[in-house]
Order: sequence, then structure tokens, then C-alpha cells
Amino acid sequence: MDRPADLSRAQEPLVLMEAALRAADADAGGGFLARIASLDVVNLLSWRYADPARQLCARLDIAPTRAVYGPVGGESPVRFLHEAAIRIARGEAEVCAVVGAEAQWSVTKARAAGVDLPWTPKPPATGDGPRIDVHPLALKLGVFLPVSVYPFYENAAAHHWGQTPAQALAESGALWSAYAAVAARQPNAWIRTAFTPDQITTPRPDNRPIAWPYTKLMVANMQVNQGAAVILTSLASARAASVADERLVFVWGGAAAREPGDYLQRDHYHGSVAQEAVLEAAAGMAASKNSGGFDALELYSCFPCVPKMARRTLGLPAEVTPTVTGGLTFFGAPMNDYMTHAAVAMTRRLRDGGVGLLYGQGEFVTKHHGLVLADRPAIDGGRSLEDVSAQAAADARRGPVPAFVEDATGKAALETHTVLYDRDGAPAHGVAIVRTTDGARALARVPAADAETLAALTDPDAFAVGRTGTLRAGGDEVLDWRL
Repeated sequence: MDRPADLSRAQEPLVLMEAALRAADADAGGGFLARIASLDVVNLLSWRYADPARQLCARLDIAPTRAVYGPVGGESPVRFLHEAAIRIARGEAEVCAVVGAEAQWSVTKARAAGVDLPWTPKPPATGDGPRIDVHPLALKLGVFLPVSVYPFYENAAAHHWGQTPAQALAESGALWSAYAAVAARQPNAWIRTAFTPDQITTPRPDNRPIAWPYTKLMVANMQVNQGAAVILTSLASARAASVADERLVFVWGGAAAREPGDYLQRDHYHGSVAQEAVLEAAAGMAASKNSGGFDALELYSCFPCVPKMARRTLGLPAEVTPTVTGGLTFFGAPMNDYMTHAAVAMTRRLRDGGVGLLYGQGEFVTKHHGLVLADRPAIDGGRSLEDVSAQAAADARRGPVPAFVEDATGKAALETHTVLYDRDGAPAHGVAIVRTTDGARALARVPAADAETLAALTDPDAFAVGRTGTLRAGGDEVLDWRL
């Protein structure tokens, strides 16, 4: 972690990645960097480089056979670790590494102060940056970033579970407080405060509402400077390097699956069949080799709905500790790289014994990857990448995807919703996903002036999901929905 008092001394992402890899090499006893045959660099967003994988190799003076800069996705570090283990198991490499870093805190501070950071010059912008599949109407209505999309799942899931909004918020507060408690003990966490549930869920000037029901302390915190790295080797290489047995952590295997890219093309919002398939596969893998199941967990925590859904799929009690790291709000969310930090924290935890689960997620409840790690080798050796996308797509729990319509009028029932707030905490407008009388799906605005409908959408005692309102043209090429 880098938190400089003087921005002229701020470390850029390349420096943080180099430092993390050197620290990982030192932790392993040294001598592994020059032997890296495969290097995965997690996609970074806070600074633009011409070729970050190549530039990092130059800083380290290494020449791996494979050096790849990855795509966007919060699950990507888990996938990279899994694929690296498979390369080693297949004999394609003996030493692999996964590394990532961000320095958005320094970038934001420098921009506000009008300071030019003395970092590696950026290449010319090409317009070929990361792209995520969102509908033009989602862009127009402001529901094209995770912070405004995940509330659709939050509200639909809580309603599906039979909770009131107040009960769902209480669960989120208790869950996030558990993450905060772990972060408070982590020396490299960005926020080391053990917040109470009420401190997390209660809006106030320093904890403004973002997208209902989420406050600032309930969403991923990307304003951090953090880097992390993991080195993987064959057991033979570790033994030859005299790495002590108690420092070895083994990859048992994992699973991956995904939902359709456009979140408006999902069959429902009260869960994710892809998530369920991945977690069930990982749990089955652990159960087959460890009668006690998981001893340690990292359930991805960009927003509360994700670990709440995961906990239910895994059949875990509400009081379970869902993290070894501290969560994306409190430990920090270096864009796509949180799960690299989680892998480091899990490695340290499993050196004390046990079996652990790393579960990462990317985009809009879209991409899912689980990886099972342990303090001992798997009974049957390493398993191949288990992509359960086909299973998830054909799962009986997945229903038909409704047709999406951009122009509709008349009665429509609320499927799920959120309310977006401005920086002063005032409602900007609501956004509703609704179903028309013929079963089609539409995306609509609830105008800020419609106090009655907004009040119903944020009623702590009852969800408005399922209630019927009226769709009509909003006058600016969007639909309005009102009760």
C-alpha cells in the first residue's frame, strides 16, 4: 500500500507491481523471479501504459515465455491463478506469477490539486479501452456502472427471500461490519475502522446515499493505491528451492461460469444461476476431499447482494466470517485486482491449516470464478479448469429471458429498481425494471418530482416489487414509470 503525504513521491502502478512481485519472491525464499515462465498482469484503470506486461518485465529484468495483460473483470485474478496452476500441472511452466496494482487515490488527488504526476508517460489514447456490454438506455438513465446496477439484484433478491427493506438493510449492515472487522486487523487495508452496522447503513454527510439502498460505506472503494502478487510453482520446484512445507499452499481446482453480458437479458434478478453453479461445484470439490468443507472464505464483496447470495447458495449461517482480507469497501478495491490481495491473505491464512475458497465476480453479476486452496495437496492431484457455463445455461432454474422493449405504454409491474442520488444526498431519479402486461421487460425512469412513487420505492417496511404502475413516454426518448 502506498499513501504518500507528498504526491511527488507517489508510486505509480508499475512500481507497485514490481514491489509486490519482489516481496512475493522474498516471501518464497528468493530466486523465483528470473524463472517466471508465465506472467499475468491484471487489467488496470488508474494509469495508461503502452504495454504494461512488457514494461513490468523490463523493470524486473525478466523474460518470461508468456507475459499477458488481462481483460477487465473482478474475477480475473482468480481465473489467472487457476489457469497458471493448470499450466504447471500440464508441464507447460514451472514458475508462474499473477500481479496487479492501482494508484487511483494518487491520480484523483493530483487531478484535484492540478499536479502532474512524474510517472511513466502515457501513450496516445486510442479509444480501444475496456468496454462492457450495456444497453444505450442504461447509459441514458445512469445505470451503466456496477454501483447503480447491483441494487437491482439487491432489491429483487431481498424481496424474493421474503425480507422487508429494513430487514435486508440490517443484514447488509451486519455483513459489512464483519468485513470491516477483518480489515481493521489488516496492516495494508485502506480503511482500518471496525464500523458498526448502523454506522455503515445510516446516511450522513460523510456516508451519503449512492444508489438505494446503498450508502458510501456499502460500495467498493476504488480510491486506493495498492499492489499484490502471487507466485505459483510446481511442488518439485518448491522442494528444490527448499521452501518449508508449512509455507506451501496448494491449488485443488475450481470452476467458472457466466451470465449473458447485457444485464437486461437475464431471466431474473433475485440470484444468478452462474454464481450458484460455480459455488456448488467448488463446495462439492471441497467436500469430496475435506469433510469439514471450507475453513476460510473470501466471498467477493463489491456490494452486499453478492456475498448474501453466495452465503445462501453455500448454506452458511448469517454469522459466518465471509473474508480473510477485509472486503472491497474497507480493505480497498483496486479496480480489478482485489482478488489478488485476497489470494495473498488466503495464502497467509492457510499456512495455519485448512481449506479455503476464493470466489470472485466480474462486471454486473456476469462472470464468476471459484478456486479451492488448501494447506495440503488434493487427494487426486490438481483438477482441470471446470467451466460450468453449459451446465448453468441449461440449468432448470434458469427461465426464459423476456423480450426487451424500448417503447411501451400502459400498465407494467415492477420487477426491481433503485433510486440514484446526487452528491448532496437528494434523489436524482429512480430507475425501474418493469414487466409489461404481455411479459416483456422495459427500463424506465421514475422522475425526481414524483415524490409518491419514490417514497414507495424506498419504503423501509415493504418492497414495491410486484406493484403495478403506468408506463408512458417521458418526452426525452425514455419511458417514465409511476405508481
